[in-house]
Amino acid sequence: MNPAFTAQLLTLFPDMFPGCLGMSLAGKGLTDGLWALKTLDIRDFSSDKHRSVDDTPAGGGPGMVLRADILGRAIDAARAEAKPEWPLVYMSPRGKRFDQKEAHRWKDAGGVTLLCGRFEGVDERVLEARGVEEISVGDFVLSGGEPAALVMLDAVVRLLPGVMGAAETLDEESFESGLLEYPQYTRPQVWEDREIPEVLTSGHHGRVAQWRREKAEELTRIRRPDLWSTYVREKEEKV
Repeated sequence: MNPAFTAQLLTLFPDMFPGCLGMSLAGKGLTDGLWALKTLDIRDFSSDKHRSVDDTPAGGGPGMVLRADILGRAIDAARAEAKPEWPLVYMSPRGKRFDQKEAHRWKDAGGVTLLCGRFEGVDERVLEARGVEEISVGDFVLSGGEPAALVMLDAVVRLLPGVMGAAETLDEESFESGLLEYPQYTRPQVWEDREIPEVLTSGHHGRVAQWRREKAEELTRIRRPDLWSTYVREKEEKV
């Protein structure tokens, strides 16, 4: 069986993968061949006996920068094994923000090649020469691209058929409809004098659906006004 999705990782720390992606449902999907993960050690593309991959920044300054010549060879090797439609992405805090729409794009492409940086970053020339996209997991700085890659891939893998089970589970999650998810409850009926909302135990599917939609809209409007404004605008455009 051919995997529905393949992730290629260019990294200095291949042992960091699959990490959490080897656990739970994502891990089962990996074992069952629903998706595949391949790591390429950037140091394998170094040309000296010390397997060095970085050098001091041009113009001076602290830290080290990953070299364009070594990364260029690594990217070319990855691309030789990738399909043309797979995105080529560098984990970067200056990139555009990763979101659910982007997760679907990677899933629909059938694969992605992720470059995990370290140190002060990578030589800008390799990003330009190879047409590398820059994607950020959030407005903060990590020690390297590997943790960000794990987070993004988790968002993609769970969208694959057969990984999460019922497709309806995915349809009602946060961001799929442009809204945050409604509150969830389960037994016991009463806990510390707090009851499950009556509508959820009424057995009236129409009322439950309406309540969930109203709560999703309320939470989004209060907690994420940016998402709410986009949701309202797109809703008006459809009308």
